[in-house]
Amino acid sequence: MGEPVTLHDIVLHYALVKLDAMVAILAEMDDGTANRTLGVPGSNSPYVLLFHSLGAMRRWSSTVNLGVEVPRDRDAEFRASGSVADLLELAAAQREAFIADVRATDLTAAPASAPPGRNPAETATCLAVLVHVIEELAQHLGHLEITRDVLAAG
Repeated sequence: MGEPVTLHDIVLHYALVKLDAMVAILAEMDDGTANRTLGVPGSNSPYVLLFHSLGAMRRWSSTVNLGVEVPRDRDAEFRASGSVADLLELAAAQREAFIADVRATDLTAAPASAPPGRNPAETATCLAVLVHVIEELAQHLGHLEITRDVLAAG
């Protein structure tokens, strides 16, 4: 038998399944499709959905949990566009950094830099913060799947 599964392994499994599914969707798109919106006010392109998810994921895993500042302009994430190849390269780097963040995290500790005004259940421990990351990745994966399907339908 192999090494026992740790809580870190479980967190990484659920987060990375969602992230990898998002990356796989973008990998199947050309640049034009990845940067298209649904044509209704406030809709986000597939590119934006993954780009925003990467920013959120690292903010919570690094800045909030570890106190290591990851520069982020949340508003700009929703205006982002670019090539799929560049986004996939960024996603691979952010994936590895997220894994390192999670492995370096004491899951029972309080976050180093919890944002004010949040529901205490989201920031009670570093584990709670990472559960929030999984929640956000799952939400944005669903949004991305719907956006992909509508764009594909024309």
